[in-house]
Amino acid sequence: MNKNVCVTFFIFLISCITMFAEAKPERIYLWPEGAPDSKARMNEPEKIEGKNVTNVHHPSITAFLPKKPNGTAIIIAPGGGHKKLCLGHEGDALAVWYAEQGISAFVLRYRLSNEKGTPYDLQKHAMADTRRAIRLIRHRAKEWKINTKRVGIVGFSAGGELAAYSAMKSDNGDKNSTDPIEKMSSRPDFQGLIYPGKSATFTVEKGMPPCFIAFGYHDRHDISFGMAEVYLKYKKAGVPCDMHIYANAGHGFGFRPGSKTAAGEWPKRMLEWLKDTKLLN
Repeated sequence: MNKNVCVTFFIFLISCITMFAEAKPERIYLWPEGAPDSKARMNEPEKIEGKNVTNVHHPSITAFLPKKPNGTAIIIAPGGGHKKLCLGHEGDALAVWYAEQGISAFVLRYRLSNEKGTPYDLQKHAMADTRRAIRLIRHRAKEWKINTKRVGIVGFSAGGELAAYSAMKSDNGDKNSTDPIEKMSSRPDFQGLIYPGKSATFTVEKGMPPCFIAFGYHDRHDISFGMAEVYLKYKKAGVPCDMHIYANAGHGFGFRPGSKTAAGEWPKRMLEWLKDTKLLN
């Protein structure tokens, strides 16, 4: 990407935030006093290279709040193979677009289980961050004008795995906890799986949240064939599911404002699906 394109994209983000967001995006730590197993390193700075982030030891969400919220909230889990977080085309840009639609968007920075020398595990730590984010948004729903029954998650690639797992295994919260956030449910009300990995590990049971799936025909075999099989699991279980396969796309198309490709328009299809599913006014 040349310098002029980068500058144009940056100006686009700033203008959209100014037009549609209630305030400057706010970084909110999931555990203000440090996440379990990470307190010793919570003040260690993240490493930023372009739009990618590594060395996450203080997991957080960044809130993009619209001026006129419609009650729906979406957590965005960026991809990056659990080695990094791709916050550009799989994070902040989409959050800005959601805010334009009146949706409260939250970009998740979760701990990375494949980063070199990492002490973290996907199921133990990255999933703890994901579930904590869902609980936190429900805890502050009144403040942010969010309907607690319209809190969902969309994830790309590695982040799509987190979205899928959050729908597969959740709980109603610990009512005896002294932490008010932990009293909230971790169940997402809907899920968006955008070219996720590890599809062979996905299970579907009756009563799971409705699902939106999007991937490219030219993606890896385990995604292009695996997600088609996952769709059939949703169908068999009677869980509503929308699936979009883009014939001219591969892996990592994400969301890039101004894209003229069919795959680049997938957020509009998800918006239509949310309206049809009565999860968006």
